Amino acid sequence: MSMVRKLMIAAIAVITMLPVTDATATSSRIKDIASLQSGRENQLIGYGLVVGLQGTGDSLRSSPFTDQSLRAMLQNLGISTQGGQSSAKNIAAVMVTANLPSFASPGSRIDVNVSSLGDATSLRGGTLIMTSLTGADGQIYAVAQGSVIVSGFNAQGAAATLTEGVTTAGRVPSGAIIERELPSKFKDSVNLVLQLRNPDFSTSVRIADVVNAYARRTFGDPIAEARDSQEVVVQKPRSADLTRLMGDIENLVVQTDAPARVVINERTGTIVIGADVRVARVAVSYGTLTVQVTETPQVIQPEPFSRGETAVQPQTDIMAEKTGGPIAVIDGPDLKTLVAGLNNIGVKPDGIISILQAIKSAGALQAELVLQ
Repeated sequence: MSMVRKLMIAAIAVITMLPVTDATATSSRIKDIASLQSGRENQLIGYGLVVGLQGTGDSLRSSPFTDQSLRAMLQNLGISTQGGQSSAKNIAAVMVTANLPSFASPGSRIDVNVSSLGDATSLRGGTLIMTSLTGADGQIYAVAQGSVIVSGFNAQGAAATLTEGVTTAGRVPSGAIIERELPSKFKDSVNLVLQLRNPDFSTSVRIADVVNAYARRTFGDPIAEARDSQEVVVQKPRSADLTRLMGDIENLVVQTDAPARVVINERTGTIVIGADVRVARVAVSYGTLTVQVTETPQVIQPEPFSRGETAVQPQTDIMAEKTGGPIAVIDGPDLKTLVAGLNNIGVKPDGIISILQAIKSAGALQAELVLQ
């Protein structure tokens, strides 16, 4: 049996730099790049029980909180729980989470996520019983109940076990009914605060300019002000309806801008290059040195009828291979040219990652390099 070890040594040379061109912007609707501050979601959480499992629930001895919850539930239903400890395996304690949408009204339904809290092996086939969902203020805003949908599954035999996906977490579609609305009212607001999902001063100023241009045509006065790189405040005109005003503003088209970034994940070899990334003209040479060590031990047998012993004679083969392409010139005035230049070098993603890092060190990469 042989063992192969490889040592990769990369050598990169980067020289010669030239100036680059300016970046270009793209067009997007305001609703796609910003959200309303008063229209944010609120997180809800609750503790409940899932019943109806096929022997895959919590061990009541290992999860005492499940046994306590079961007894409390039965007592609330008027059933006496005095006696020995139950050994049922068809019940599991779970945490229930959900997001309360903005401007949600009582009676509407939302989806909930269910996650096992004890040592249950699967929630497949279970039913979440009535669970109260509270907000950060401790008030109950929704009540959840319904069948748990689990995408994963597991199968177990005497000598093997097969698991596909996650079986201890699931979802109840439209499983919660909203019982209480949020205290704030959209109609009571005196202004609209737009929050950019990707903060940028240029985009914030452009949003304010586009909204003011619309306001001058409609109301005669500007109403928007860019507070910083993330917030744009829109004052409500006296004669305007706030809902209709937001409906008109969110469909306005804005020229967006964002910093140029190159995102690299060295673990998976993923490279994401933004459209505004520019690279000055550089000359790149990339080469690798591969050292291969192969161990092939030989077994030596003694002569027949001799008193010798079987021995193992080591045998090692070492091979070194050095590869390297010619010096290539990369000039990236736009994304398409940059990608074509990197592909022409003929290296794999790990090599491109090393090249991009070296170009950044040489000062030729006009972008932020994000390593994950």
